[in-house]
Amino acid sequence: MNIKGIIPPMITPFTKDGDVDYEAHRRNIGKWNKEDLAGYLVLGSNSETAFLTEEEKLKLIELTVSAAGKGKLLLAGTGLESTRETIRLTNRAAELGVQAGLILTPNFYGGQMNNEALINHFRRVADGSRVPILIYNVPAYTHLVISVDAVAALSEHPNIIGMKDSSGDVPRLAALKGVLPDSFNLIVGSASALYPALALGVRAGILALANCAGNACAEVQRLYDAGRQEEASGLYRRLVPVNVAVTATYGVPGLKFASTLFGYESGSVRAPLLPLADAQKKQMEAILVTSGLLVRG
Repeated sequence: MNIKGIIPPMITPFTKDGDVDYEAHRRNIGKWNKEDLAGYLVLGSNSETAFLTEEEKLKLIELTVSAAGKGKLLLAGTGLESTRETIRLTNRAAELGVQAGLILTPNFYGGQMNNEALINHFRRVADGSRVPILIYNVPAYTHLVISVDAVAALSEHPNIIGMKDSSGDVPRLAALKGVLPDSFNLIVGSASALYPALALGVRAGILALANCAGNACAEVQRLYDAGRQEEASGLYRRLVPVNVAVTATYGVPGLKFASTLFGYESGSVRAPLLPLADAQKKQMEAILVTSGLLVRG
């Protein structure tokens, strides 16, 4: 599986009562289908997956598979804390039509999650999974970083086909590219590292920002691949402040508000997350206008 292009970790719309709004999710996919996106990740960190029940997860997977446009790559975040449950959920997702599972590094017992434990976990998941899997490194949430050596060892497994690295650490991406085979799908997980990642030879991004600015993210890659690096770099620099706002500064509530401004049905966040305050909304909107992504009449 050769993964190339931009993929959003799709936001999950909730009603004011906190229920998943499945019809809004379907309509969002219809809108995303018109964007220059390579596929979809259902149940990513920006999907508020940690707050979803298994029933909700499976229904979102099923809906995404049925609504996705032809040729879209379908990934699902199926990593859980236990190896056994990760295998079970990954295979349920496979039965519903997902093409690969994105497996979060287990982290609750972080002090024990050394190279040996993580390598054992991912190998066992790969052995038991009916679809290929990708490693998911997101230290901002897990407070754990899987080592370059561990990733290199895991890349030798035929059913471990890549990794999403959301550390935003460009030197780490360079180190990974130096030890991983070309066939291994190293995927950048932060739009703030998109242009440097492309320069290092990374060819795919699973980016929170792609929820509301998918075409702009894809345009950075298109321009870079066309040899128009100066234009790609200029657009990338405009996107960075927006990405910082919808990730580090305002997080999922900010991403959902930004997506609403672009016509997506984001709905509410699920408690304990809180929606943006009015002052924060004004700041978020101003950042989008300054970037040129959002045009006000």
